[in-house]
Amino acid sequence: MWKRKLVYPRQRIAVNTRFLLHGQLEGIGLFTYESLKIIVDEHPEIDFYFLFDRPFHPSFVFAENVKPVVLFPPARHPFLWYWWFEISVSNWLNKHQPDLFLSTDGYGCLRTSVPQVLVMHDLAFEHFPEQVPLLTRSYYKFFMPRFAHKAARIATVSTYSKNDIIKQYGISPHKIDVVYNGAKQIYQPLAEAKKTIVRNKLTNGAEYFIYVGSIHPRKNIKNLLLAFEAYKTQTDSNTKLVLVGRKAWDFKEVDETHQQMIHRADVIFMGHVLPEDLSALMGSALAMVYVSLFEGFGIPIIEAMSCDVPVITSNVTSMPEAAGDAALLVNPKDVNTIAQAMTSIAQNLELRLDLITKGKIQRQKFSWTFTAHQLWSACKKAIV
Repeated sequence: MWKRKLVYPRQRIAVNTRFLLHGQLEGIGLFTYESLKIIVDEHPEIDFYFLFDRPFHPSFVFAENVKPVVLFPPARHPFLWYWWFEISVSNWLNKHQPDLFLSTDGYGCLRTSVPQVLVMHDLAFEHFPEQVPLLTRSYYKFFMPRFAHKAARIATVSTYSKNDIIKQYGISPHKIDVVYNGAKQIYQPLAEAKKTIVRNKLTNGAEYFIYVGSIHPRKNIKNLLLAFEAYKTQTDSNTKLVLVGRKAWDFKEVDETHQQMIHRADVIFMGHVLPEDLSALMGSALAMVYVSLFEGFGIPIIEAMSCDVPVITSNVTSMPEAAGDAALLVNPKDVNTIAQAMTSIAQNLELRLDLITKGKIQRQKFSWTFTAHQLWSACKKAIV
């Protein structure tokens, strides 16, 4: 006896929104929030089913065409990742048969025939496996290439990452779309009076370099601290270093390096900061120093440029692509080179103004509106 297939009058897209965490939007969560908010608004004719792994904040239900769904269990461990994606999400997809499953954190579902678009931000674990816990690394090694081959389309945030996915997993370049990140409009240049207020409150009026991102081995915080120590010793400057971001795993090396610094009192760890506060911290900085060892993109580079703040960043992976000619590019493994770049920025006003001018041009290439449109284009290609 045959069963009649249900016919839906509207297209339906299911979205993995487990990184939409209220007050904790970083990286993937920020990408998800900014791009989906625009896509949902521009496509009221489509129903979007947001799949959460825990109770959600109502602010994430952007419009009437968003249908929130909570699927058990909360997926924050490799065993629970498998449960959530391969059982809970796959079963939901197989039951409801949406036109597409969009996953903005690179995780897919192997047990479904629903077309999938995966946003694979980077393959850092392939290059720095020692910086990933064993169980997590094992999960990534086994599943990520399978997810990539299963997907109808892959979106990634830089040409560097696209080429890396092609090389690592043998994926056709025609299956991968480059979808750059953007910067929130809240990041704007500050008036000098506002900068003075921020600096007086934060550093007793002293200028400061700023780093934004998690405190993680791949972010190269140890070398940043050593470079700042060298800069302070060589210049006898009163400039401070402000680090904004949560402490990720394996913080011990950073902590030990900090404790051994002569100028450790000039280093300020801020922890996680809300975007509205971060924009003021960023806009009041002397320069952004973002010397990570590996990035799929590097959003803080564009955020700093949006604030008319000069940038020092790494000359490896995707960072030159994000920075263009609007930053000082340094070898992230060379402490002296990083320190010299800090000295150049601090002592050369003409250089700072030149980088700011170039940054105004470079930042025009990136916006969350562009991101949303590029991601939507990838989705359309995948909908059968």
